[in-house]
Amino acid sequence: MSKIFLKKFEDNRLKNGHLWVFSNEVQTIDGSPENGDIIEVCNSKGDHIGSGFYNKNSLIAVRLLSSSYHGNFREYAKHHLQLAYNLRNSVYPSRMSFRFCFSESDLMPGLIIDKYNSTFVLQVYSFGMQKNINDVISILKEEFRAKNVFSRNEPYFRKLEGLPEEETLYFGNIEEEIIDDGKIRYKINFSQSQKTGFYFDQCDNREFSERFVKDRSVHDAFCNSGGFGLHACFAGASSVDFLDSSEMEISNAESNYNLNNISAQASFIKDDVFDYLEKCYSTGKKYDVIILDPPAFAKNKKSVPAALKGYEKLNKLALQIINKDGYLITSSCSHHVSIDDFINSINKAASKLQINIQMLYTNGASLDHPQLPAMPETGYLKFAVFNVM
Repeated sequence: MSKIFLKKFEDNRLKNGHLWVFSNEVQTIDGSPENGDIIEVCNSKGDHIGSGFYNKNSLIAVRLLSSSYHGNFREYAKHHLQLAYNLRNSVYPSRMSFRFCFSESDLMPGLIIDKYNSTFVLQVYSFGMQKNINDVISILKEEFRAKNVFSRNEPYFRKLEGLPEEETLYFGNIEEEIIDDGKIRYKINFSQSQKTGFYFDQCDNREFSERFVKDRSVHDAFCNSGGFGLHACFAGASSVDFLDSSEMEISNAESNYNLNNISAQASFIKDDVFDYLEKCYSTGKKYDVIILDPPAFAKNKKSVPAALKGYEKLNKLALQIINKDGYLITSSCSHHVSIDDFINSINKAASKLQINIQMLYTNGASLDHPQLPAMPETGYLKFAVFNVM
């Protein structure tokens, strides 16, 4: 096995549990490792730190595996996928669909797996995991009774690793699935859905939001497949308006509404969220509860200032059409935007409107998206609930 030696003091972060070795932290390399090879990482004195996937073309030179790796990747993957499944099964014992594996957080660097009943959808974002993907596929088939396995990758992250921008059907078929999140059923059409097919990261927050909506008018902006609005219907909202700029997602939301035999009054609106909220203000239309779940506004650190202005504008538009004693339920999935900056952007919006708000609750992603305390990179979602006074 090849070895990589770090510069002096560059091992401190790794000792604390961080799993990435950056290319500018490398002093020398002993051997001629290829991209995707598993190599040993040593400090400047030659002391063993761990082993991990090497990639000479990435800013992340090595993605460390856990200390349980002893030379057999298939056994390592089988062990950690079983641990990942056990965790999800313990926190969601009645569900068959969830985020099965969350990359570094489950010590499977660069591998995301979403489970939809017996269909497993992968995202592969490390060269080493791609190199060993056949072991992962066979484990899913033999140990977890997978019937369909395929990938739905985001080209941006594949490109960063120097991987081909491809999606693969490993075995089985790409078919529709009907899943549930414990209360609400969803029809997943993988050929027409975003990401792997469904956003599991907001499941816990959708359920939490139910306590604010009974007998109230609700607006679900950036509704996607309708999760927040459907939970509002389930919890007794007087009416729910579903809004998205995508005709496909509006169709998905309406299909899911019909799938659940919900009797609550609902409207399905295709429009730009910013434009729609501005029209509501100009016409005097108001809601008791507005739920905002936009796509990421910041793709990198350089775009953070513009993203914060965007969050301020969006939440300002929402706040000015929420009735007194109503609620703003708002999110950011921009990894590079901190929770403090996100909350501050909302406070700025309220201050400019001279509206008093109370922050009732903040959260991150659902329990099937665990975070490593030493790796802020494993947390990205910000979720907050405000009372509009």
